[in-house]
Amino acid sequence: MSPTVVDVGQNGNSRHNNNESNASIFEIGDSDLCRLLERPRAVNIERKRSFDERSFSEMSITSPPRQFYRNNENSSRLFENYASVNSPGRSGVSTPRSFYCVETHPIVAEAWAALQQSIVHFRGQPVGTIAALDHSSEELNYDQVFVRDFVPSALAFLMNGEPEIVRNFLLKTVRLQSWEKKVDNFTLGAGVMPASFKVLHDPVRNNETIIADFGECAIGRVAPVDSGFWWIILLRAYTKSTGDTSLSELPEVQRGIRLIMTLCLSEGFDTFPTLLCADGCSMIDRRMGVYGYPIEIQALFFMALRCALLLLKQDDEGKDCADRIVKRLHALSFHMRSYFWLDVKQLNDIYRYKTEEYSHTAVNKFNVMPDSLDDWVFDFMPKRGGYFIGNVSPARMDFRWFCLGNCVAILSSLATPEQASAIMDLIESRWDELVGEMPLKICYPAMETHEWRIVTGCDPKNTSWSYHNGGSWPGKLD
Repeated sequence: MSPTVVDVGQNGNSRHNNNESNASIFEIGDSDLCRLLERPRAVNIERKRSFDERSFSEMSITSPPRQFYRNNENSSRLFENYASVNSPGRSGVSTPRSFYCVETHPIVAEAWAALQQSIVHFRGQPVGTIAALDHSSEELNYDQVFVRDFVPSALAFLMNGEPEIVRNFLLKTVRLQSWEKKVDNFTLGAGVMPASFKVLHDPVRNNETIIADFGECAIGRVAPVDSGFWWIILLRAYTKSTGDTSLSELPEVQRGIRLIMTLCLSEGFDTFPTLLCADGCSMIDRRMGVYGYPIEIQALFFMALRCALLLLKQDDEGKDCADRIVKRLHALSFHMRSYFWLDVKQLNDIYRYKTEEYSHTAVNKFNVMPDSLDDWVFDFMPKRGGYFIGNVSPARMDFRWFCLGNCVAILSSLATPEQASAIMDLIESRWDELVGEMPLKICYPAMETHEWRIVTGCDPKNTSWSYHNGGSWPGKLD
């Protein structure tokens, strides 16, 4: 196999230097899947302006955000360059359209066949895919359609020219949003999207119904904070991939976007622009010490804000919501890049922090104790490289590496070009720890012994280097 030369653009995203490169919603070229089996090669960094290097005043609500992104050369491509895959038709049953080497690889054909088998239908229409196709063990809810789990499947369908299932899924979930949502006697916010839904077949009455889970059946009874973000991101991907704006402009869809934004942008007691979350509110849906302001939620929040800004119509309600989004984007990007970022310089600064500082000029703004720095952090941090740490809250910094949060930070331009490059440098420098023989570690390092008992509550699923506790998730390569 000949090596593939890759350039990394503004957001650290790869583009192939050939005539078949294709753009996407996140300015990512469709990578040759054969390269996933190889160790990454050296890349050249192309420096361009980051999201905040232009004035947020440019994002004037007097003109539609769609026009702004389309006309601004240096910032438009993040969301405007999604193109359908230029490839011939199907080569056979249950195989994706031919692009790059996938047609000749039996693993891809097998995966596509499994994806087709996992499709769920409701009244004759495909509405999603189940969480797991493995029936060897009867899991409680793996036969349901999860919002977050369907996103990679939806992107595969879009790239294969099958948008119908994605459209049906988006409509079905936004209609479920309007359902009354109760956990015991408490009613959840109107903007909460379901974590999952299940189609029930009644052979006696010959009808089908849908039941949705908004957290009342979930482990720990936690509402899915990330579901609404994934839904908005997927809606933008669908709109850009198909060119069909009629879906996003439907009144019920516009209302769904505004409800999610209203829920997330509501004023409270928070002094930070980040979202305060409970343990288990996202992909890591079990107790793992990610309560507070987890990087995964903040990165998805940032990306959803940018997508919503493009999707909202410019009526009175849409303009008001867009104004609030712009203000939040400005504050959130500054906060994340300033306080969540860790590299050698910042690590040395934290090590020398003074504590109990009380003034506006305090350097140690969160009163983090230098003694809380774990020894592994110094060994893990390369001289060239950096990453967004897992959590920042009063007197607490979670220095663990979380894969999804850092990757989404690159895709959404939450990371500056320099930070995106540093994240990729760190992955390359710590390849054995983060990728190893079975890619890709969801977080690093794993909690062990006493720490595992205290933080997870002796969770048998999240033992060291398993599941959410440093487990390998090949799906993260998507």
